[in-house]
Amino acid sequence: MYDRSSEEYKKAIVKEMASSNLSGRQCAIEQGVALATLHRLKIKYRCDSIDQEKAKVVASDNWSLEEKFAVVLETVSLLEIELGEYCGRKGIYLEQVSVWKNACIQGNLKNSDHKRKAGSDAKADKKPIKELE
Repeated sequence: MYDRSSEEYKKAIVKEMASSNLSGRQCAIEQGVALATLHRLKIKYRCDSIDQEKAKVVASDNWSLEEKFAVVLETVSLLEIELGEYCGRKGIYLEQVSVWKNACIQGNLKNSDHKRKAGSDAKADKKPIKELE
């Protein structure tokens, strides 16, 4: 049995709450802690675990362009709440998804501009060729 004030005990409560089908209120009663305390612990240790996991596994700087594009595609039709849950599962921030989406849009715009410029360059090249012929 853990000391009720120890970090291990608090983490164990949060872990048990996450794995059980009990409501927050039921879990608080079962553990003998205030509901507000349980919520505070849940936020604290959930954020800690996300930060640790993100540091170890999901360093988004190491994601390939294809992986980032896949995230953009997967999240384009999600509501804000669903997007938040998705980001929590992936260990990324909402802002990152927004930045990646904007990068995709900008890349597409640059590609369109490049094609337009290439088309106008081709027309400009045809004129001197015709004159030479």
